[in-house]
Amino acid sequence: MDFGLTGKVAVVTGGSEGIGKATAIAFAREGAKVAICARRPDVLQAAADEVRAAGSGEVIAIPTDVTNAGQIEAFIEQVIAQFGGIDVLVNNAGASAAMPFESITDEGWMADIQLKLFSAVRTSRAAIPSMRARGGGRIINITTVGGKAPGANSMPSSVTRAAGLAMTKALSKELAKEHILVNTVCIGLVRSGQIARSAQRQHPNLSLEEAFDAMGKNLPVGRLGNPDEAGDLIVFLASGRAGFITGASINFDGGLSPVV
Repeated sequence: MDFGLTGKVAVVTGGSEGIGKATAIAFAREGAKVAICARRPDVLQAAADEVRAAGSGEVIAIPTDVTNAGQIEAFIEQVIAQFGGIDVLVNNAGASAAMPFESITDEGWMADIQLKLFSAVRTSRAAIPSMRARGGGRIINITTVGGKAPGANSMPSSVTRAAGLAMTKALSKELAKEHILVNTVCIGLVRSGQIARSAQRQHPNLSLEEAFDAMGKNLPVGRLGNPDEAGDLIVFLASGRAGFITGASINFDGGLSPVV
């Protein structure tokens, strides 16, 4: 199936590991030019090599702290300068932060808001003018099922992810007439670095694969998700095949969430 992404420019934040890296690889395989950012230069460069090997080799990898407004602006400016514009933005940067409400300091709240909400606000604001000039585009925000159905001890992430859901819907209404479509993928339990650490804490006497299997048994489908499966979904939403989808939130959770 031709997704119509050959020559398109796709930007993925948090692109050095897990879902971000898998998404960048999936875009490269479809012939897109890919720009990724993350904080650790060595891990980022290793990911960039994998992305280049998967596609045409047109890859930009720029160390960026997405909680820093100036670094976000510089990253987006460099992508536009080198590739001529932006067609797709995947706001993937983030890390799990879940604890009892009374244990979260003001500093903890602000750090999570900066990482998960303001990074998406700033990258979107910087990329939209280029999309508008190119006649349209796609913004895909990576959130979590906890933003829809928060549980106990789930803050601050559940709150900031809920804000990401609201931003997705509101922005989709504003930009639809300009052919810029905005959707969110709500992630559940996926084989990523964060989930690996959690799995090994829960099952210290098991190998990583055994710990993943043990966690997956609690999901309706009986297993954890794979990053490349998430990448394929994200690439579909960025493609011409998804031209009538905007303002949607899609659970990628193996049936875990109690809500649609």
